[in-house]
Amino acid sequence: MDAILRIHNLYKSFTMHNLGKHIKASQNINISLEEGEFAGITGRSGSGKSTILKCIYRTYLPEEGSIWYRSKKFGLINISEASERQIIYLRKYEIGYVSQFLNVMPRTTAREIVELAVLEMGYDYSYAQKQAEKMLQHFELDRELWDSYPNTFSGGEKLRLNIARAMVKHPRLLLLDEPTASLDNASKQKVRELIEQLKNEGTTMLGIFHDIDFMEGLCDRRFNMEAGELV
Repeated sequence: MDAILRIHNLYKSFTMHNLGKHIKASQNINISLEEGEFAGITGRSGSGKSTILKCIYRTYLPEEGSIWYRSKKFGLINISEASERQIIYLRKYEIGYVSQFLNVMPRTTAREIVELAVLEMGYDYSYAQKQAEKMLQHFELDRELWDSYPNTFSGGEKLRLNIARAMVKHPRLLLLDEPTASLDNASKQKVRELIEQLKNEGTTMLGIFHDIDFMEGLCDRRFNMEAGELV
C-alpha cells in the first residue's frame, strides 16, 4: 500500500535574535504513514515535536527535506512546495489540526464554530446544524454554553471545542498536538472514542502525547523525540 504521508529528512530551525541563539528544532525527521495508521510521538517539552506537525500543516516552512502527502484532489504533493491556494484547500477538506489553543473569530459562538467547519466543506446548513449538535453532545459541552462565546470557557472546555471542530470534518489526515493536555479522564475517554471511530473510518493520524496511558492500545507505532531527532 502507498503511504499517505512520507516525511523525508525534514529540518527546521529558529533564530532567536534577541538572545543571539540559533535553535535546531527538528532535524533528520523521517516518518512514513499508511492510510488509517495512527502514530504517536512522545518526548519532553521543547524537544521539537510540535514543529513536525506545524511543518506538515504548513504553519512553518521547512528549511530542508520533503513532506509528501497523497491528496485526494492533487495526487502526490510535496507540502513544502505546495502553493498557498493548495494549502488552503487541503486544510479545508483533507487535513485537520488540533492544538491545545483555540483560535477563533471573535463573537462566534461554540455552536457556530463547529457548524462553520461543516459548512466550509460545502454541506447545507441543516446538515451542519445536526453534525455540530451531535459533536457538542458527544463531548458533553454544557448545552448552556453552545450559544456562548468561547473566551468565557475554561481551558478544558476550549480544548474540547477545538477537538470537536477538527473531528466533525472527518479529515483524511488528522494532526493532534497534545489533544488531552488539560482534560479530565471522562473527557479523555470521549476523545479516545472519537479517535477510534475515525481510525475505523480510515483517517490517518499523527499525534503528540504526554499521556502514555492514553496511547496504550491506540497507537500502531510510537516515536520518541530527543533534542530535535526521532529515536
